Parts: sequence; structure tokens; C-alpha cells
Amino acid sequence: MSLFEAHAPEARIPVTVLTGFLGSGKTTLLNALLRDPAMAGTAVIVNEFGDIALDHLLVEAVDGETMVVNGGCVCCQLRSDLEETLRDLLARRRDGEVPPFERVAVETTGLADPAPIAQTLLNNPLVSSFYRLDGVAATVDGVLGPGHLRDQPEAVKQVALADRIVVTKCDRGDAAPEALVEVLDRLAPGAERREAAMGAVPPDFLFGLDTADAGWLGLAADGDDGHGHEHEHGHDLDGIDTLSLVFEEPIDWLAFSRWLAGLRNRHGRQLLRVKGILNLEGEDGPVVVHGVQHIFQSPKRMADWPDGDRRSRLVFITRGLPRETLLAGLAGGA
Repeated sequence: MSLFEAHAPEARIPVTVLTGFLGSGKTTLLNALLRDPAMAGTAVIVNEFGDIALDHLLVEAVDGETMVVNGGCVCCQLRSDLEETLRDLLARRRDGEVPPFERVAVETTGLADPAPIAQTLLNNPLVSSFYRLDGVAATVDGVLGPGHLRDQPEAVKQVALADRIVVTKCDRGDAAPEALVEVLDRLAPGAERREAAMGAVPPDFLFGLDTADAGWLGLAADGDDGHGHEHEHGHDLDGIDTLSLVFEEPIDWLAFSRWLAGLRNRHGRQLLRVKGILNLEGEDGPVVVHGVQHIFQSPKRMADWPDGDRRSRLVFITRGLPRETLLAGLAGGA
């Protein structure tokens, strides 16, 4: 008998967090997405209506905080906290006050830390019973991005937490600057990336990722051999480092979970993102783990491996956490 729940199609509503530094093109991207028929049935939550230009899409103002846009989408203002807004949207959908919606996009402000939003969706029972984190997408300015990532800690964290990155303002067919590509590779080694002209990317690049699905992880297979092989991408951008671990042999879950719990309890604030796919002793299929700082989603057992690689793979994105501290106790835990 498995210790973990088998992954099945979720009844909970997927939520995608759209973040990015000031002026990086979140509004342009969101407008382009909402024009796509595939985005019908989307609820969009923004911090202030002044942050997003939806006037040309408006069909009906439901009240002072909610608007219905073309394609059956609904746009509403973030209230005192995300929990209240999400629960209110659900109640209003039930009562027929807003159109039915199948997914939610939460647009943060340009200076926001997306971690608290992800944590709410992962571990707040009043929210996670009805919604689930689908993924985090970040926009990066293709022109000003290198400066933002050099000078703005908020921009660095937004990228470090992202599962998908859209490099904007590549409107003339220009590739992203080499310096920017290098920084993005080091900050978010597992994140898929697209360069966008006028913010245009297909919706399925940003939506339908599913944090409980191994296919979302973006963990590249490491060709080197050895138990507990490490591959480090260190840099000095706001003290953020990444560390990838690969394990050749099945892992003992109890020992591994004690090690991970110790890291979470002692260094949770420094664990910006943890994600991995594990081959555990006694499990026929892979188990996915995912956490943001000290909040971790319950491990999910997948029905099968996404590819032929059966090794355990983990990626840590940390801030100010020495590699030696992170790995302490690992030999006994895996």
C-alpha cells in the first residue's frame, strides 16, 4: 500500500500567479491572453484596476470591484487578502452573480513577493480545499531586465520562484541579451522560457502546468553518475543560489522526510523554492514534492514516470543558505 495519494484529475480550481517587476509587461501579456478563445472562463484577480488596462474588453460592470470581460472571463480586485477574494469569487459563482470560471490568474504588483500567494494556495485549508496552485509565471523586461535583476531584490525573487518565464519587449525579433539569458539560467534553471513579441505567448505555456504533476517540474536529467550527485549554479544576485541533486538509488522516505523537515523548520525563510521527483523505496511510481519557503504541499504519488529516467531529482533555490548547511544530514536521509 502506498503512503501517498495517487494523482488523479483535480476538482479544485487551478490558480496561476503572474508576477514580474514594474514595467515588465504583465498587463500587455494578460491582455493578449484574454483575447485568446482558449482563455474563456478565466477569473483574473488584480491588486488595483488601475494596474491593468481592460477597458477595451469590458462588457459589464457587476459592481465596484468585479467586471465581466469578453469570452466569459471575470476580473476582480484583490481585497484585504487573497483568501477573502478567492472565497468570495467562489460564492458569487455559486450564486450566479459572476459567470462560471475554470481557472484563476492572480496578477501581483511589480514590487510583490509571490511567495505568500503560493503559500496560501499550498497550505491554507480554507483555500486549498477549493483551489490549487497551478504554477508561477514571471515576466522579465528584455531591455531593462539585466538592470532590474542587478539592482532590485524583488525582481530576483520573482524570477527565482517562477516555473515559466516570459521575456518581453522582444518585438523586433531580437533575441534576449546574452547577459540576461545567463542570469535567468542561473536564477531559475528549471523554468521554461519564451521570448514574446507584444506579450504574445500561447495560453498553454502558462496555464495547465499543475504543481502536482511531474511534467511541471522542469527537472532536466543529469548525465553524471553517482549517488547523491550535486550540480551547483551559484551566483551573487541577492544571495540566491541553486543546487540540483540526483540520486541513483531509491530513497528511504522516513529518513529523507526528516532531513527535509529539519531544513524547513530551521531554514524555511531561506528555501525560496524546492521541487523534485523522487524514487522511493516501496513505491512503484514517482512521488512529487514541492515547497515554497517553510510551506510544503503534501507529497503526491504519480501513476507513472514521465520519461525513462527513474532517478530522484531535486532542485533547491535558496537565499543566503550555505551549501554545506543545506546538505548537512543528507547522507543519513537518502
